Amino acid sequence: MTAEQLYANPVAHARTELVRGQMFVNESASWTHGDVAARILVAISEHLSAERRANGWPSPRGRVVAAETGFTLSRSPDTVRAPDVAYVRMDRCPTQPPAAFPEFAPDLVVEVLSPSDRATSVREKVADWLAAGTLLVWVVDPASQTARVYRADGSEFHVVATEALHGEDVLPGFHLALAALFD
Repeated sequence: MTAEQLYANPVAHARTELVRGQMFVNESASWTHGDVAARILVAISEHLSAERRANGWPSPRGRVVAAETGFTLSRSPDTVRAPDVAYVRMDRCPTQPPAAFPEFAPDLVVEVLSPSDRATSVREKVADWLAAGTLLVWVVDPASQTARVYRADGSEFHVVATEALHGEDVLPGFHLALAALFD
């Protein structure tokens, strides 16, 4: 299957991704999953708005998009991934909304784990994001109230509930106390 075929033939009421030409249908997200993803999206959006106002910029530094926004990461065979939250710097955003899935990787990707997620598939997603050019991936685990941070340089580290997620060079000045996602 190609990215165009996936876009033209959506599966009703399902979350789908295309991985090396094979479509995968995922179960709907739980309340906790959706709540955590929404809190992260809102925090990034508020950071971008505050930064824009404080600096008097005509537009924000970038855009944040919600779950199920697909990104074509590779072709022949095609891979289309849909993170729970994604951030793209403004200089990389399309000037016109793409007709289908944009053909680039976001700068920051957030994946919120569900109880059904398997470690192997999560590692595969992270590898796909990084191989396609994503600079920073956060994998947030609501069950353990922790996160794993992966960087383009291959480094990774663990974040516990008493610590914060940081935007680093990708989203300068952004930080979010992990505990704020689970209160």
